[in-house]
Amino acid sequence: MKLFKLNPTIKYKESYMKRIVLVCIFSLVAIGASFAQPTTGFAQQPAVVTAAGQSADFEMIKVLLTRSKIEYTADTLMKPESLGAASKTLILVSGASTKGLGAAGISSEAEGARISSLIKRAKSLGMKIITVHVGGGARRGVISDALIEICMAGSDYAIVVADGDTDGFFTKLANASNIGLTKVDRISAVGKPLAASFK
Repeated sequence: MKLFKLNPTIKYKESYMKRIVLVCIFSLVAIGASFAQPTTGFAQQPAVVTAAGQSADFEMIKVLLTRSKIEYTADTLMKPESLGAASKTLILVSGASTKGLGAAGISSEAEGARISSLIKRAKSLGMKIITVHVGGGARRGVISDALIEICMAGSDYAIVVADGDTDGFFTKLANASNIGLTKVDRISAVGKPLAASFK
């Protein structure tokens, strides 16, 4: 019986191609969420900003919006009736602070109801909704996560400091809601994708 030897060049090419495919797959898994973002501005000015959880992170977003020259109004306890025809984009700064909630005199349950009603009102007005989470892992936990779920379910886009998504929580919620998610490595880097969200 005559035996045929497999051409070593063919074996090498097959092995090489398999390695390329594996590298591509792992790369897409690792950075997929970072690419799931708008390629052009989709939101309009003016924006309205509120704190979903009453944390001090709200103030940081105000600073970033001011630096980016984005027109906005802000209210930590914004109510649905505050939104009108002139309001174009709702920015939800997620992350709970028990101290902040206490100072505001609002329970976590009432805060969740407020955010839900804001989202409902914003959608009825055709507004775009952006969730921003800059507090990292420190702004995660039972109360924060419950509020984050409300925000993400109603949003069109989200920007997150990567340290807050080490468990893939935001990635999972973004995929479930089929929305874009941008992850950045530090708070100061949030300004660029946030500004780019606006037309």
